[in-house]
Amino acid sequence: MAEAEYTLRIDAGQLKRINTPARFLLPDSKHEHWKLVGSNKQTLALQVDERGEGTFIIPKLDSFQTAIYKLTPATQLTHPAIAKATEENGKLNLSVGGRTVLHYQAEKSELPRDDLEPIYRRGGYLHPVLTPKGTIITDDYPYDHKHHHGIWFPWTNTIFEGRKPDFWNMGKGTGTVEFAGLQGQWNGPVHAGFTSSHRFVDLIAKPKKIALNETWRLQIFAIKAINQNADDSPLYHLFELESVQRCAGPNKVKLPQYRYGGLGFRGHGEWNGKENSFFLTSNGEKDRIKGHATRARWCHISGKTGGKLGGVGILCHPSNFRFPQAMRIHPKEPFFNFAPSQTGDWEIKPGRDYVSRYRFVVTDGKPDPVLLERLWNDYAYPPRVEIYN
Repeated sequence: MAEAEYTLRIDAGQLKRINTPARFLLPDSKHEHWKLVGSNKQTLALQVDERGEGTFIIPKLDSFQTAIYKLTPATQLTHPAIAKATEENGKLNLSVGGRTVLHYQAEKSELPRDDLEPIYRRGGYLHPVLTPKGTIITDDYPYDHKHHHGIWFPWTNTIFEGRKPDFWNMGKGTGTVEFAGLQGQWNGPVHAGFTSSHRFVDLIAKPKKIALNETWRLQIFAIKAINQNADDSPLYHLFELESVQRCAGPNKVKLPQYRYGGLGFRGHGEWNGKENSFFLTSNGEKDRIKGHATRARWCHISGKTGGKLGGVGILCHPSNFRFPQAMRIHPKEPFFNFAPSQTGDWEIKPGRDYVSRYRFVVTDGKPDPVLLERLWNDYAYPPRVEIYN
């Protein structure tokens, strides 16, 4: 047993850490569960995934400070699995402590209105996304853009084998993105989530042909509310999405310069109009016209649903292609898109995965730029975790 006991050293670095997710690789071991105990003798929730990666949440650690934890084998989880992914009629409900954070629409959703043609049916997106107080902030099949879906990830202007499938504007009938299956889902004391696969399908080809295969890995974090709202709800919901896209065959996908395409967000239907939707970029820009086509680390989008203000900060990881990525901010509609194609032609080549990572901060009320900047720094520059005997 002695050789299975380890020490963890966590260095905050130059940043103050509050409710910060931290990760490390566990040493090879036959043990499935581990116990993480701090110098104050309190046990911290630790979750180990199928890759042998341990994740825990640092409650608080001042800048330039270190913390020491003892890591020992355990017979079971030391904390209850409060973060959960539950299947519900072709979708997953992801929740923390019984509060829904979001739904992942896996299978094609049913069309909500008679004016929608079958070609618009879509799966493989996030909707609804909810604030900690339960306000819905996303839309699905909006009247003015039937192909918009909460949070989703298609490309618009592409060239594949000489054809030009549009995977974004599904009404054209030239391309679509299909849900291909769930690879896994999990619950836990630190995070819950899923992995799924999608297919970018060229509908111009006869027969239709897959251009790209995509894998999503989404995690929601069980953030304890050090700072809480008056009704005891957490200050924010935190989740992250990793998209890995790869060529389905020997031919590349070209992406000519275009103003939008990539990770998109569509705000709630009540946010329509310039008077009821608001933007704030990490550059401090609030004017949606001036903010469009600029590049930023993060962007916050908010609006009022049923008179209640809420929104989401979308944080772009510095490892992403062309970071800081260019943004499409719509002049009138509650639409936002990190759009790397804005800044020039590029391509996804066979044998070279295209990886994108984003973290989302969902809040009630007005955006807090100090909080958003702190959480982006946590994401971009996580605390260093060292493990030793």
